[in-house]
Amino acid sequence: MNTEQSEVPQLHWIKSTHSGGAGGDCVEVASAPSAIHVRDSKDTGQGGLAVTPGAWTAFLGLAHRG
Repeated sequence: MNTEQSEVPQLHWIKSTHSGGAGGDCVEVASAPSAIHVRDSKDTGQGGLAVTPGAWTAFLGLAHRG
């Protein structure tokens, strides 16, 4: 057993309310103390993107204005 892996908390993924049920753009987000994780909910095995909480806040501010 890899003890390093067992010490990593399980991420709680939340699907975007803007993700459609028809198979379009689907995004899931999970937050951890040092990073916000983003992945494609249709293909979760492909990994995702991790950004700092500050970068995520800036992104949301820009997306909200958009």
